Amino acid sequence: MGKVDVTIDHGGTSVRYTTYAHEGQLSTIMELLERDLSEPYSIFTYRAFLEENPELTLVAEAEGKIIGVVMCKMEMHKARAPLPMTRRCYLGMIAVEKEHRRLKIGAKLVEMVIEVAKEQGADEMVLETEFCNKAALGLYRSLGFIAQKHLRCYYLNNGDAVRLKLPLTPSLLYDWHQAPSNMSGLAGVGLT
Repeated sequence: MGKVDVTIDHGGTSVRYTTYAHEGQLSTIMELLERDLSEPYSIFTYRAFLEENPELTLVAEAEGKIIGVVMCKMEMHKARAPLPMTRRCYLGMIAVEKEHRRLKIGAKLVEMVIEVAKEQGADEMVLETEFCNKAALGLYRSLGFIAQKHLRCYYLNNGDAVRLKLPLTPSLLYDWHQAPSNMSGLAGVGLT
């Protein structure tokens, strides 16, 4: 896939998906994410994602306006024995403008960034989302993500989170259904 540049029709809305291209997009990306995310981020956080892995930030545009974004970064992760070190793609931020939701734009952004991550040798993709965000949990489950951990009081507002993981290489496709003890309570969101 390399650099992304593809246009897809979503229910009569023509959406162009591209790899982050230039600094001029950053303020719009920040505004979009700040409207939707439960946690505030400084410009340094956004820049860290963009400087380390600009190819893992994808934008969706309609009529020349950014309407969606996904931001990821690659990192090495030391797993518990007997598992080896993994190359982990961390999905840190995703948002789609409210008027363009339910068109599967978020799903397409995640699908595309998964392909880019695979090309870059990622073994797995990991993210956290709010425990109460049923739409996000449904999206990630439909893409094959599995709940890994229930994180109590994870957010600044004391809200709980769910850590989700998607294995991207055959060596990591072990039995995810042997849930650790910290998974209690996830059955209510359909993720165990």
